[in-house]
Amino acid sequence: MLQNHINDILNYLDLIGTLVFAIIGAMAASSKKLDLFGAAFIAFVTAVGGGTIRDLLIGATPVGWMRDESYMLIIFVGVGITFLFQKQVRKLRKTLFLFDTIGIGVFTILVLKKALLIEVDPIIAIMMGMFSAVLGGVIRDILINEIPLILRKEIYAMACVAGATLFYFLQKTSLGFEMNTVISIAAIILIRILAIKYKIGLPGIDESDKLSLKRKNK
Repeated sequence: MLQNHINDILNYLDLIGTLVFAIIGAMAASSKKLDLFGAAFIAFVTAVGGGTIRDLLIGATPVGWMRDESYMLIIFVGVGITFLFQKQVRKLRKTLFLFDTIGIGVFTILVLKKALLIEVDPIIAIMMGMFSAVLGGVIRDILINEIPLILRKEIYAMACVAGATLFYFLQKTSLGFEMNTVISIAAIILIRILAIKYKIGLPGIDESDKLSLKRKNK
């Protein structure tokens, strides 16, 4: 009973995450002054791009959005919401950030679970979980000529890696899948929120470091 309840929650969160990713993609397209078709395309790749590549890598074809029309419907709804209520949507940035964070957490763990079930190497499975969660955003940013978020100092993909790693090790305990899932997703959300709140990021290479590296290489 509890497992069915948890699975239902994860499915709902999966759909909510898809909607939020679609809205975020449409907002990004709007900021670049793209037309409605362009916005719908960007919303689509943002919402299901990572999942599509994931399914192709593990041989799960037809890919998810081809087997369930709910995803396409949700993406169209997201685009419609963005264009009809642009001002209101932009005021909900903090709420969208929260659902985006929940979305990457859910996608990371769902993909990790699927990869482990088909006996993918744990390290590869963790990386697949992370890539599935963030790859749609990477494709979106490349298409609209932005530096992808995972290539900046902001902690984004590493939160997914940390949560996926935690899930893998929790499997060796007696907590059970449901509790492991909740804890791991919560960890991803917490890491992401704390990183933003306290402006924690990974170190980068500044211009002085680049110059010193060039001198050493000469």
